[in-house]
Amino acid sequence: MLVIHPDECIDCGVCEPECPIDAIKPDTEPGLEKWLSLNTEFSKTWPNITVKRDGPPDGKDWEGVKDKLQYFSSEPGTGD
Repeated sequence: MLVIHPDECIDCGVCEPECPIDAIKPDTEPGLEKWLSLNTEFSKTWPNITVKRDGPPDGKDWEGVKDKLQYFSSEPGTGD
């Protein structure tokens, strides 16, 4: 999972087509408050990613899984 700091996002839309599972939504969309809060919190401490890499090996396994938040880990990846 990647997070985007909502206050640093300039709403340019470049990230939306790059997301392979359409997980990026406008922060004005109703019902996304928990995700907005999660993005705000973890974007302050998780490492930045500036180099495109392959996704996780089990990425396809998670597509379409409902209620993924129950599996969320606050442990960050390695970053760059």
